[in-house]
Amino acid sequence: MKIKISVLWLLTALCLVATVFLWFAMDRSNPEYEEVKATVVSAGSRSLVNKTTGNRTTFYEVMVEYEGREQELHNVHGLAGYPEGGTVKAYLSDGKLYANVEGVKTSTPIAAVYFTFLFGTFGMFGYTLYRMNGQQSRKAQK
Repeated sequence: MKIKISVLWLLTALCLVATVFLWFAMDRSNPEYEEVKATVVSAGSRSLVNKTTGNRTTFYEVMVEYEGREQELHNVHGLAGYPEGGTVKAYLSDGKLYANVEGVKTSTPIAAVYFTFLFGTFGMFGYTLYRMNGQQSRKAQK
């Protein structure tokens, strides 16, 4: 049983190392984008409340017009800089508009792999602790 736990810890450590390397790769990535000007058509927010914990999560929805087309502005963190009718700076990448360069970087394939490994690392860590706890409780029952 100790071998299984050791293997789980090794896999968790490998996931963590891969996550760190992928973060650096994502951070250093230089995706193609173009800085453009867009006109804010509408800006609003909606909040969702977790019924279990009572925590509130706010989502910001900004619609802009660019080249005669209305589309959503992705990765918006607040509404302060988006007055309706105003002109804002946006970043165009793969046909989508983003509010900042970080939004462009986190929409790349390397970012998808990074986030998969990030959540996988947390999952492996939790599962490893769960298995260790189960092993210790079986020893205590003997």
